[in-house]
Amino acid sequence: MSAAPPRVAVLGAGSWGTALAALIARHGCPTVIWGRDAQSVAAIERDHCNPRYLPDLPLPETLRATTDLALALADAELVLVVVPSHAFADTLRALAPHRQPGAGVAWATKGFEPGSGRFLHEVAAEVLGDGVPLAVVTGPSFAKEVAAGLPTALTVHSDSPAFAQKVADVLHGPAFRAYTGQDMRGAELGGAMKNVLAVATGVADGMELGLNARAGLITRGLNEMLRLNQAIGGKAETVMGLAGVGDLVLTCTGDLSRNRRLGLALGRGQSIGEAVRAIGQVVESVQTADEVMRLAQRHDVELPISSAVQAVLHGDITPTDGLRQLLAREQKAEYPQGLFS
Repeated sequence: MSAAPPRVAVLGAGSWGTALAALIARHGCPTVIWGRDAQSVAAIERDHCNPRYLPDLPLPETLRATTDLALALADAELVLVVVPSHAFADTLRALAPHRQPGAGVAWATKGFEPGSGRFLHEVAAEVLGDGVPLAVVTGPSFAKEVAAGLPTALTVHSDSPAFAQKVADVLHGPAFRAYTGQDMRGAELGGAMKNVLAVATGVADGMELGLNARAGLITRGLNEMLRLNQAIGGKAETVMGLAGVGDLVLTCTGDLSRNRRLGLALGRGQSIGEAVRAIGQVVESVQTADEVMRLAQRHDVELPISSAVQAVLHGDITPTDGLRQLLAREQKAEYPQGLFS
């Protein structure tokens, strides 16, 4: 006789949180989603839809929704946090008193802690303390496609193989493959850094520089990710998998990506303020670029593309100036000292 599926609380009722909650509920797990927006939560609970973030996509009737955090966590055996990185620490502090004994915490948040540049697993360990199983869910995934039931593959990384498997089990299903790994640092770097590189490819496409330029930026951007990942102690295979190259390719080429759309707007001459307002949702790359470059400077790793993106996002240079700087760099061997050079 198989064990009953775990009860899951998903914290965050935006597009990605709603899509993952719907996926888990469809897989037979008792699932409740928590959000602050009373109107969105009421629509999920009453009408089985989220008209603000995922209009026209029906949600399972078994999915419950609430604005009461204590109620959402009352009997949850697994907590999945899906909020923007700037709200991550506050969400963990809010959930900590209500977390059930033994309940592990996973997150599908991408980015760093703003200001400190800390990895999110470091923030979680500090806030929740020792003994709480932790995991990161990451990889190439657009919320709209997951909610629509289109095929997707993600990866779950944790220091605890058993907890990674538990999280993967609730996600894995007929149209959704969930892999596991034990490199939280590398997985989080890939999930954050691809947002910065997506701005670069978006800018190039907005400037109509062609598909050759896009491919070159993706490839050299991957090289930047590999070098920084090596410097921080991540595993190369993590970056070469779903958490790195998979997410990078999707975000750099898919117009559902907010970060790519930001780059497209900048490449077409819009200001960053105009672009962010038009997108209407959090665009992680705006602060992530600063954290990536702070990390690179700490480890003395040169990241020309990421540096140019940071300068463009701060308004220090125009996209045209950024392109000129990249093209003016000294010619060299592609890998003068091996893969990570």
